[in-house]
Amino acid sequence: MSAPAVNENMEYRRLGATGLKVSVLSFGSWVTFDTQLDDGLAVECMAAAGDAGCNFFDNAEAYAGGASEEIMGRAFARLGWPRWSYVLTTKAYWGIHRGVPNMHLTLNRKYLLQSIEGSLERFGTDFVDVFYCHRADPETPMEEVVFTMSEIVSSGKANYWGTSEWTVDQVREAMAIAEKYGLHKPVTEQSQYNLLERRIDTEFAGLVEETGYGNTIWSPLASGLLTGKYRDGVPDDSRAALDGYGWLAERMSDAATIAKVENLRPIAERLDCSMAQLALAWCTLSPNVSTVITGASRVEQVVANFESLDVIARITPEVKADIEAAVA
Repeated sequence: MSAPAVNENMEYRRLGATGLKVSVLSFGSWVTFDTQLDDGLAVECMAAAGDAGCNFFDNAEAYAGGASEEIMGRAFARLGWPRWSYVLTTKAYWGIHRGVPNMHLTLNRKYLLQSIEGSLERFGTDFVDVFYCHRADPETPMEEVVFTMSEIVSSGKANYWGTSEWTVDQVREAMAIAEKYGLHKPVTEQSQYNLLERRIDTEFAGLVEETGYGNTIWSPLASGLLTGKYRDGVPDDSRAALDGYGWLAERMSDAATIAKVENLRPIAERLDCSMAQLALAWCTLSPNVSTVITGASRVEQVVANFESLDVIARITPEVKADIEAAVA
């Protein structure tokens, strides 16, 4: 069986304080799978990511109402990659059975146990490597969440569990409960992080330093805004033009933010790279980042995104200061 390539240009980092190594650039399916990518394109894009050394593939049950997990599962089968060769993650909270009590917008025990079973069935696999709580749930006691997630790990249906868009206080509470009862602790957060959203370098810095908590960051290009392609309006082939993403189109049309982004264009030209590659490379410089989850709707985008690995070394401390001043 073939497997994702081990690329000498790719850096592999520990996922938080665990021994699991993940590629510093990874591949996710939010928005694109089912909406912009069918099975064939998914296979091509995942193969291109694998060729670049990517071993981390992210998903969630709520993406396309479960269809994203199904597409990714079929893609892995067509690629013929052995299960030991890649890291697979998914998330639960939003649910796919909307309007049904106990089956969406929750982290209660019933929901979590059924959610992991559904995800595994859609993927066609026996386990995921990281199972995330996709948001915090103020209505479910934290003890219930921690005990259930720990049980899922102990059952072998997930190797680790994590959090997504939780506050530091919520993560600390979960870790304290796990410590008190000898349970599996959460090991990583998944937060939005990019040049316009730097919460993990402020709010999470102390937690990372004290515990080694990981962060598999999403939206490193601010949903495409940092590519510079929204300078002249919303392109027809962009995610902001999709049905149901009007909220995103509004954000992409903010003149002040676009002006900030345009300040990055001469820096990218100086480094002989695209604005997207500049933004992705910048994300990898944070010591609080375990992996940068990229997304793409075309193979060419995947290749270009992973070529940002070559840009990392060009960002000297002086260039980094210029980048951050440009969007301050």
